Amino acid sequence: MTLGLQTLDYAIFLVYFVIVASYGYWVYTHKGKQNGDSAKDFFLAEGSLTWWAIGASIIASNISAEQFIGMSGQAFQLGIAISVYELFGAVSLLIVAVYFLPMYLKNDIFTMPQFLARRYDTRLATIMAVFWLFLYIFVNMTSIIYLGALSLEKMTGFGFMLCATFLVIFAIVITLGGMKVIGYTDVIQVVCLIFGGLATTYLALGLLSDRVGTGAGVFEGLSMIAQKADSHLHMIFTPGEYSVHDGRGGFIDAYNQLPGVMMFIIGGQFVNNLNYFGCNQYITQRALGADLKTARSGLLFASVLKMFMPLIVVLPGLAAYVLFQENADPAIIGGITDNNIVKPDNAYPVLLNLLPTGLKGLAFAALTAAIVASLAGKANSISTIYMLDIHKKFFQPGMSEKQTVWTGRVAIVVAFIIALLVSPLLRNFGQAFEYIQVYTGYISPGILSIFLLGFFWKKATANGALVAAILSVALSAFIEYQFPAFPFLNRMGVVFWICSLVHVTISLIQSGGKDNPNAFMVKREWFRVAPSFRYGAIGVVGLFCVIYWIWW
Repeated sequence: MTLGLQTLDYAIFLVYFVIVASYGYWVYTHKGKQNGDSAKDFFLAEGSLTWWAIGASIIASNISAEQFIGMSGQAFQLGIAISVYELFGAVSLLIVAVYFLPMYLKNDIFTMPQFLARRYDTRLATIMAVFWLFLYIFVNMTSIIYLGALSLEKMTGFGFMLCATFLVIFAIVITLGGMKVIGYTDVIQVVCLIFGGLATTYLALGLLSDRVGTGAGVFEGLSMIAQKADSHLHMIFTPGEYSVHDGRGGFIDAYNQLPGVMMFIIGGQFVNNLNYFGCNQYITQRALGADLKTARSGLLFASVLKMFMPLIVVLPGLAAYVLFQENADPAIIGGITDNNIVKPDNAYPVLLNLLPTGLKGLAFAALTAAIVASLAGKANSISTIYMLDIHKKFFQPGMSEKQTVWTGRVAIVVAFIIALLVSPLLRNFGQAFEYIQVYTGYISPGILSIFLLGFFWKKATANGALVAAILSVALSAFIEYQFPAFPFLNRMGVVFWICSLVHVTISLIQSGGKDNPNAFMVKREWFRVAPSFRYGAIGVVGLFCVIYWIWW
């Protein structure tokens, strides 16, 4: 395995870089300045993103190093079962499009803390704004920078911090142009990551055929996975069925990572995905500046794209697993192990290093596109929440539009610097994708409870919501440390139901059974969808069911 890119690889990457930078500059000069230094235009790109730009931007922000590196690593570790995050995410996008979007758009909601302030009170909104800022910076941005720099380090041979700094600077350049630049450049980014990712998958399967089979090609590579990785071809696990590498030198029950049907029955997957796609600023933000029909079409487009993401982020991990198990190449063994410890997160970067010159550059561009697009979206959301829900409320209430945008750009740079400095600390964790899911899951149950009851139950009160938010973190931490073998997805489901019960109880006691005056009006017609959306949704759900039926 040869570290470093060749001249042709760098040339391909340079072409990608120039195209993205030039198009971003064109969007900024021709579209981004038409409203001057408008804060709404900078943070939301109000009314200017088409359905395809919204859908592509959602996928570009969602699919990042945590999927390319982290999810491929968990495919190496667990198999195709990890696809549930992509497949059920597609279904969750449909639920959000039908039920969540009308509640935001019909009530002129532009940030998640703004919803909390209007439906509950400013106290809860401020607390949760701070929670979100910490989560986005110290978990989401930090993990993406870490995984991205780890991959680039293995591909190029440059040091970790140099690679991380490059990614941060590239992302800052895109982010400072505002949501309109992010939204439209994300279209290029998502095309690049899809075609580059598919090329990587194609070549990984070909490599598997060459090293393990007879060299007959991609379909033989797929058959090699079917023959030699049966334990990795099941969507549902049972307790004690499979032990897998934990990334720290030991083994863990696969059921603890993905607890079979219980993650649906208890509701952990519902909590995880509905919170991520429905109550998450950097996902919903793309749709909040559009009309309802356009926003729904964008989410449907994102849902369709998401159903095919396992081809890009899961199959390479499976190919790396078979190559590793069959001892097909010393470079693979040496690259995936670190001091004799199997590191699943190394699977995808090691695979990229086996690609031929030129195609390695394409894969490098695809991975960079995914990382930069996701970082840009998260940074813009951090700036949006900080400026609109904290800075303008508590520090400078009378800021002009121009001052708001300028200070928002400063917040973006500060957030990137913090995440960059913290990112090397993630080397202490065994599996970065698991790290993201576990610690996001501390607040996800409480947040989803607060939003669902706030949307659809008029008696929900601020005190009930506040207790649910605090209880979510405290109860999650208690269960994790007192019962470490309890699967974290099941923990999320249990905590959600307890938080909801406490929220309802406190609200009924406080309200005396009367409706909260802050409750939103809800109209049945808001939830009616166009026939085209309905047919597309049926197709997505049908494909989801077929996949589980085949690989149960």
